[in-house]
Amino acid sequence: MFLTSCGGNDNNVSTSSSAASSGTITIDGSSTVFPITEAVAEEYRSINPNTRVVVGVSGTGGGLKKFCAGDTDISNASRPIKPEEAKLCADAGIAFTEILVGLDGLAIVTSSSNDFLSDGITREQLKMIFEPEAEGKITRWNQVNAAWPDSEIEIFAPDTDSGTFDFFTDEINGHEGLSRADYTASSDDNVLVIGISGGKSTIGYFGYAYYTENADRLKLLAVDGVLPNDGTVSDGSYSLARPLFIYARNSALIEKDYVQDFIRYHLSDDTDYLISEAGYTAPSSEQRAEARHAFEDALGGHSH
Repeated sequence: MFLTSCGGNDNNVSTSSSAASSGTITIDGSSTVFPITEAVAEEYRSINPNTRVVVGVSGTGGGLKKFCAGDTDISNASRPIKPEEAKLCADAGIAFTEILVGLDGLAIVTSSSNDFLSDGITREQLKMIFEPEAEGKITRWNQVNAAWPDSEIEIFAPDTDSGTFDFFTDEINGHEGLSRADYTASSDDNVLVIGISGGKSTIGYFGYAYYTENADRLKLLAVDGVLPNDGTVSDGSYSLARPLFIYARNSALIEKDYVQDFIRYHLSDDTDYLISEAGYTAPSSEQRAEARHAFEDALGGHSH
């Protein structure tokens, strides 16, 4: 069952209460959303030390598989749930609520030692590099732009279980999952950072937070002349901006007051600075209001 938000008031949701019982909250999924969830979880644990919040990283697709099997209470996702994933949940009797928790400007990056991509890259050039037809054929930078060097294009990018991979391929190649396969793929963004920062002819992409954590080793590339930041992500002028979600299992919200309490805290204005510190853009007040309304709808009178 998919519960959509239908607006609501924009009052701040009350923050965490020590009245909630103790327990363990299990979360898995997107590596992109992980820095947000982990930051919120750490702050929540300081308020409610008797509640354990365990956050895993299996990629959006891997996390939703666990979620639809009933193995987790919350799933982090850097893209909306797919129809086949929603059906998997429905077949298992898992009702859920989609909650927007932040906005990301997908970071296209190279090594800080790269000396020819300082002016950025275009969406057309990204397509030339990453489309399926490029496999085994577009292997040198001067094939993309004659002014660039005759050096190997070294690609480090998310694997196929990643919501970031789904988003990027849909945006750049025109269809989710369409991509060349001859590159170094990983579900661990930190592995990608090491690979991209390790040479002068590298390129890759991941959530903006992993750029900010490694800005001394990486060079952020403008896309069609626009760099991602709070302003360009919020107003949509950065073309690779995207929403970030958590999916909450409704039965966990209703039956486990500490899960309900954690998400209520997550949706409070108190976490905006945590989202910013993690390297992402907090939702607008209107988006927050819609997320809170969806959350309250899911509770259906079962609020603790």
